[in-house]
Amino acid sequence: MSRARAGVRLFLAGMLLAAAPGCGLTSGSPMVDDVEPGSVGEGKPLEGAKLTVTSKEFTEQLILGAIMGIAFQAAGAEVIDRTGIQGSVGSREAVVNGDADAGFEYTGTAWITYQGNSKPIPDPREQWLAVRDADVKEGVTWLEPSELNNTYALAMNQANFEKYGTRTLSEVAELAKSDPGAVTLCVEGEFANRADGLPGMEKAYGMDIPAGNVTQMDTGIIYTQTAKGACTYGEVFTTDGRIKSMNLVVMEDDRRFFPNYNAAPTVNSGTFEKWPAIAEVLAPVTAKLDNDVAQTLNAKVDVDGEDPHQVALDWMVDEGFVKEG
Repeated sequence: MSRARAGVRLFLAGMLLAAAPGCGLTSGSPMVDDVEPGSVGEGKPLEGAKLTVTSKEFTEQLILGAIMGIAFQAAGAEVIDRTGIQGSVGSREAVVNGDADAGFEYTGTAWITYQGNSKPIPDPREQWLAVRDADVKEGVTWLEPSELNNTYALAMNQANFEKYGTRTLSEVAELAKSDPGAVTLCVEGEFANRADGLPGMEKAYGMDIPAGNVTQMDTGIIYTQTAKGACTYGEVFTTDGRIKSMNLVVMEDDRRFFPNYNAAPTVNSGTFEKWPAIAEVLAPVTAKLDNDVAQTLNAKVDVDGEDPHQVALDWMVDEGFVKEG
């Protein structure tokens, strides 16, 4: 499951899980990677720290949680792994109340789901600043964001791209007007009915897609059907590994309709006051994360069947962030 879906759909479920005993907030095991500083963690500025890392349960979050924990270990910290908490709210509350010290979060999820805003901020930097400032009172410190933006998009296969040549959603809208039968969509039921999904996209781009041109299906089927060309465009999440593995072409959201879901480290403010070096440890790693990196790493898990933690470790070593001991 991807971020955008988990962020809202599992809100109530997450609330229940956060309140329920045995939800994972008080469990965890040590991370025991044999790593030493590479380009991060020099001088081991977190020596003596005992830090708990959390994440949500889907692939990308498991990888990001492992990346964070590995960076902390290289910098000298003892790390407890509490990644894989079901739903968005459980991992969020763990950082807020101090059951966990840090985890990667998404700006759009915080702005809309946690902070209760209905309208996203189009500029990604301004969105991050607004989320950062609003979370001060919650005792959560947001560090610099990555370019990784796990949001909605439409994508098409190579054959349809060669046939129609659209690169932006504005061009899709033009195609829908000039050749209405050419624009067929495969989407999730949730996307088909949400204001920040298909109805809002049609309004923002002046599209009028006949209901008969829209087929609702489960997420995984969307990717395979889009790759086969059963629909011209499929709803995708921009960091999904299947985009790259299936060689899909993603349409640019040139009017910035879809919310920004940039991943950024969030840290319990009490922990950050005690260990401010967390910022310098994570900064170069976060700066390297973008959609291309995320698609590649996610595909190793979702397509190739590799272990998320091992994928994270291999990437950290390959990038020179850490060295294996």
